[in-house]
Amino acid sequence: MKDPAIAPIEEVVARLDEFNAVIDARSPSEYAEDRLPGAINAPVLDDAQRALVGTTHAQIGAFEARRLGAAIAARNIGDQIDRLFAERDRDFRPLVYCWRGGQRSGSLATVMARIGWRTTVIEGGYRAFRRHVIAELETLPKPLRLIVVGGRTGSAKSRLLEQIGLKGGQVLDLEKLASHRGSLLGGLPTETQPGQKRFETMLWERLRGFSTGQPVFVESESRKIGQCQIPGALIEAIRASQVAIVEAPIEVRSHFLLDEYQHFLKDVPRLFTLLDYMTPLHGARRIGEWKTLVDTDHWPELVERLLLEHYDPSYDRSMKRNFDQLAAAPVVRLAATTPAALDQAADELIRLGESKPG
Repeated sequence: MKDPAIAPIEEVVARLDEFNAVIDARSPSEYAEDRLPGAINAPVLDDAQRALVGTTHAQIGAFEARRLGAAIAARNIGDQIDRLFAERDRDFRPLVYCWRGGQRSGSLATVMARIGWRTTVIEGGYRAFRRHVIAELETLPKPLRLIVVGGRTGSAKSRLLEQIGLKGGQVLDLEKLASHRGSLLGGLPTETQPGQKRFETMLWERLRGFSTGQPVFVESESRKIGQCQIPGALIEAIRASQVAIVEAPIEVRSHFLLDEYQHFLKDVPRLFTLLDYMTPLHGARRIGEWKTLVDTDHWPELVERLLLEHYDPSYDRSMKRNFDQLAAAPVVRLAATTPAALDQAADELIRLGESKPG
């Protein structure tokens, strides 16, 4: 009879592409919190069953809990084989893990190996993977040559990163990974932010895929993007890197933001709640003036005042504080946010990335 192979996380990460499937044997809530890249969920115990086994262990005893868990797991594993893997042939090579490489992954992997599949279990499970991610987030940014795309709010920096990516450039879009535009008003109405662990795993996956022979374009960011915090080594690398500033007239930025934040036109109470959070910074009188512009349907004027009175001063202070070479940064001018103008500005940024830093 065959037994599953046990592999350390470093070997697994180096061979991830060799497996036909990465299988997370943990419960759905554990899987949702974070998982290995490309993993599918085949829970040996679901959340309610896991809680039941834990309660049995605490209230009755370890033997009774193991007996109960084994019976539930056996039924679930049979169902998973039928539901997810019935069509797999004899050459199927699965990678299986659970929280710490113990009973759940061992149970599923043993059955799969007995079937005849070349099954591997991660030694130490997800915990080993998590430690590996944290360690590599400290080292992966260091050899990269980052080009930081700066510019005041509304300068279409995320669109420019997208355009650079379409042209074959390497792009680290932190706001896309965080599902947030990075300011108090930056929450996306149809998306939920990932938790910190999930954000870090997605970030790790992006960083490890970059070539050190080409620049990586990244937007200037604060330490936090919504509720997601950028790891220390990466934020330090960003702030020590070459900066290029995108400049756009305020009317261009205002028009762009009105288009990007259309959801606030349909949810004014939410907008007012967020504006109220700014009261300690601006006082009740100014917040009231901004709300009056909304009530009287003066949206362009509201956006321009928010830029001039809140976002621009805040952004300027942050950039001066965090980028020592800001005064010498090259400027890319964006006269409009049309496809042609964005394409031209993206080309300018790419050329800056191709030139040697002076």
